[in-house]
Amino acid sequence: MASAPQPALPLFFNDLMPVNTRDHLAWKSKNLDNAKFLGATHAVPLTIDEFVDAQRSFPIIFTAGNDPVPLALMGLNEGVNTYVDDEGKLVENVYVPAYARRYPFILARLQQGSDELSLCFDPTAGVLGAHAEGQALFTESGEPTDYIKGVLDFCQKFEESGARTKAFMEQLQSLDLLMDGEIAITQNDNPDKPFIYRGFRMVDEAKLRELPAEKVHELNQNGMLILIHAHLFSLNLMRVVFLRQVQQGKGPEGASAIFQG
Repeated sequence: MASAPQPALPLFFNDLMPVNTRDHLAWKSKNLDNAKFLGATHAVPLTIDEFVDAQRSFPIIFTAGNDPVPLALMGLNEGVNTYVDDEGKLVENVYVPAYARRYPFILARLQQGSDELSLCFDPTAGVLGAHAEGQALFTESGEPTDYIKGVLDFCQKFEESGARTKAFMEQLQSLDLLMDGEIAITQNDNPDKPFIYRGFRMVDEAKLRELPAEKVHELNQNGMLILIHAHLFSLNLMRVVFLRQVQQGKGPEGASAIFQG
């Protein structure tokens, strides 16, 4: 079985293989028994449909660069995820971004220049295979089962949410509401040497307040305003995540630390 050629693989994925009846007619899918694939990732892509739920668990920031995307921060330093333990177990009651929940599945373009998306999976995850037990992908006659239809529906809705997120980010940029973010966090035992985190973007509250009343009304009517507020409220959790790192022995070294978005 040949894997689909991919010049650059998405986050979490080590390989991509299209789901098909020729190779996977009798295959089944079993549940992931841990979240180790997530454990070394400190920032996970987020869609705007998740802002209200995610802001209760993580800071929501935006990447730097010309095409910023929202991220849920699960740690403030590269390779540090404070919500997944060494055994790959997630903290109870923490929100899991849809980007991670869909793994090991994804909709991908198998041919450059084509708009057609195919349901693919990461074969290295070990979730799909000729297992004795699990959720069947196809019926004996080769028809997709309700399980795989549900997976496809979830992935399609994720893509649709991604399109809405892109439009949201474009509007933030058109209103010039984004600014370079920076946060300084001090510890009680060393208040003179703060840890500095930068390299991300955030909404500029001053520019938001200066928007004309009709523009604020428009943002309220189209649902953007509540998303912006969810992002701004979530930034208070930066210090919470920092404290989690320190308590877990994963605190940054030296007098400063740079977040690489």
